[in-house]
Amino acid sequence: MQADTNSPIIRIGTRGSRLALWQAHHVADTLRAHGMKVDIVTITTKGDLVLDKSLDKIGAKGVFTEELEESLRDGSIDIAVHSAKDVQSSIPEDLELLAFMEREKVHDVVISFDPLFKLGEGQQVIGTSSTRRRSMLKRFYPDVITAECRGNLQTRIQKLKDGQYDAILLAYAGVARMQYDHMIAQHLPLDKFIPAAGQGSVAIECAKTLPLERKLKLKEALDHAPTHSCLAAERAYLRTMEGGCSIPSFALATLEGDQLTLKAGIISLDGEEFILEETTGDKEQAETMGEQLAHVVLSQGGDRILQEIRATKH
Repeated sequence: MQADTNSPIIRIGTRGSRLALWQAHHVADTLRAHGMKVDIVTITTKGDLVLDKSLDKIGAKGVFTEELEESLRDGSIDIAVHSAKDVQSSIPEDLELLAFMEREKVHDVVISFDPLFKLGEGQQVIGTSSTRRRSMLKRFYPDVITAECRGNLQTRIQKLKDGQYDAILLAYAGVARMQYDHMIAQHLPLDKFIPAAGQGSVAIECAKTLPLERKLKLKEALDHAPTHSCLAAERAYLRTMEGGCSIPSFALATLEGDQLTLKAGIISLDGEEFILEETTGDKEQAETMGEQLAHVVLSQGGDRILQEIRATKH
């Protein structure tokens, strides 16, 4: 489709990591295919600068999004591109999530330079920056030693190469997009390692003041309706749990026709308690289902787990 020479250039804000830039270029290519002109603007976030502390220590709320959101407010960018799982559960009043792009496979994978590596075979040091993955490793592989592993994908793989870990745990989506598939030693099952809300999708955020006509064109080009329904349920669950990236909660919605199934829960930091609940309903009720399931999880002991986690941070 030929670009409309009279239309404004869509300025796409992104972090500067290779994976973030891949996502931004994926958005740019999609918009160009719909006849739009684009420009990519790279912005450094707090999460990119503070690499010597774990996410739960620096306060994970907005750690990868705050600076991008400021640029949306001052009009220096039109849209911000995020990994959907990095977006805080509650969006500021003056901003909105405009679109969720079609989801990649959602599961976690084990990356190692040893193609025969398998979790649970002897004493192993596994790198991860995720409290969810750390807790699940403690539950399903109690002999494993977990070690902090921050930084972009290339930095983490260099740390692995340097011998800091025997393997690292990552989302399949990022590994596949960066073409490190050849390093996958193990695909982790979704009945145990249930992903973080939003994992595998790219989220598009904008200011509410962005002209409506532009919003509609962007949404039409970028939004994948089935993914949007699933993430509406997952994010409503996360929001009701009041859990950010540093809380070991998890949520995965799947869609068959108009029927949406949501599996979600929380795990204690030591892996001892694992609460998992499930609900099915019409996709139009996605947000309500997420909220209701969160209340069930909280009533089953999730509220106590959250209190214990928050107490360890003070």
